[in-house]
Amino acid sequence: MKSEWQLLQEKLKDRFGEEPDMDALIFLIGLQELGKPFQKYKKDEKLGIMHVAICSLLEPFGFYVYEGKDADGWPHWKLNEELPPLDAKQQNRLIVDAIIDYFKREDFI
Repeated sequence: MKSEWQLLQEKLKDRFGEEPDMDALIFLIGLQELGKPFQKYKKDEKLGIMHVAICSLLEPFGFYVYEGKDADGWPHWKLNEELPPLDAKQQNRLIVDAIIDYFKREDFI
């Protein structure tokens, strides 16, 4: 039986023609949360978009609390709970679980 992660990867590959890597997936989630189309962004804007994704992904776990949007339409969160010290494998597992939960909430998987 395929894992939810494998099913998600297959659906994304069908949708985009290739399987996006983790950074691309986080960037796409950030764009979705911002409600902005894909276009050329500066490096600092890309990092901001990825930050939006990470906050959005970790909010359901209680790490961040949504505060609202600023005048430019960018969402903001405040840190609610410090993330525990995690090694690389644990960090990856947390983000994978958060991405799976995100796509479940969006009824994609």
